[in-house]
Amino acid sequence: MFVKGLGLAVFSWALLLISACSTSASATSKGAVSSASAGAAGLSYSTNDRSVLGSYSLSGNTGPVHDPSIIRHGSTYYAFTSDFLGQTGGYLLMRCSADRITWAACGAVFQQMPAWVGTSVPGALCLWAPDVSFFDGLYHVYYAVSTAGSQASVIALVTNTTLDAHDPAYKWVDRGVVLASKNGDDFNAIDPNILADADGSVWLTYGSYWSGIKQREIDPATGMLSSTDTARYDLATRPGVKDNPIEGPSLIQHGGYYYLFVSVDYCCNSSAANDNYKQVVGRATSPHGPFLDTQGTLMTNGGGTVLIAGNGSWNAPGGGTAWVDPDTGESLLAFHALNMSQGGAPYLWIKSISWQNDWPVIQ
Repeated sequence: MFVKGLGLAVFSWALLLISACSTSASATSKGAVSSASAGAAGLSYSTNDRSVLGSYSLSGNTGPVHDPSIIRHGSTYYAFTSDFLGQTGGYLLMRCSADRITWAACGAVFQQMPAWVGTSVPGALCLWAPDVSFFDGLYHVYYAVSTAGSQASVIALVTNTTLDAHDPAYKWVDRGVVLASKNGDDFNAIDPNILADADGSVWLTYGSYWSGIKQREIDPATGMLSSTDTARYDLATRPGVKDNPIEGPSLIQHGGYYYLFVSVDYCCNSSAANDNYKQVVGRATSPHGPFLDTQGTLMTNGGGTVLIAGNGSWNAPGGGTAWVDPDTGESLLAFHALNMSQGGAPYLWIKSISWQNDWPVIQ
């Protein structure tokens, strides 16, 4: 676990150890990570992408964090994050805040690794990229299980009627595997995200590298894949870019558009200085696309507008999840970025999204 004040040499070594389980995919489920100089063909850039990380305002238990997803239950905000090898306190750790600024540890989804993991994904040590959502009267946390360099991956589900651990009804129910991939498939079953649309439909967006970002419909009553709509939608990919580096999707609706946020390029190299993860967006009038960036380039053709990029002090922002508060309409983006003054320590970031000409702007 990250401890403030830990010597940089010691922390750098520790970061290499825990990174094996911390990433949503980049260094673990796609094999060797390419150099940071690999191209970003097709991307466009916002005017303030490098200024977003100008100052850090969060405090408390905000690291180490990878792939955060947030939600509000009552007056409390909850953040769910990927596991780190060697962490204590359980699996899929939870953090809580009353103001989105000061965060404290507040439990974990699992105290032990689910028993089925050893059979479904042999060798898996950690759970990745949890996505929290609320629909059909339940809180749903979809998450990924995989191992280094493998497409033998699953997206699984756990549910609860409440997020308040003091509520007598608080109990996580393991629903098991929702979607699986195997070596040789054209996708990887990791990095899940849920959109509960206004018309009552629920969409699971997922994927990483290989042929990019995919989508399937979810049956709201079960949380599993729909048995009536078995279509798979292809949302985004990066043809011509080595390794097709795109992952970590999240999908929200605002006004007349749907917005697909993704992470592109590379995280989790042995040296954090070589990471060049970026947070990117495109929009469409349908949850299935086609998604275009601000220049009109299709995200299925490598397009995407960069909203956040590293600035030297903070590097490789990504693993983000966009979320719209259903009560207030406020739009937020939770993500992680690496503190280069602390050897690349990954911290939680939460930024407000404003809207200009129907495009998101990170404050």
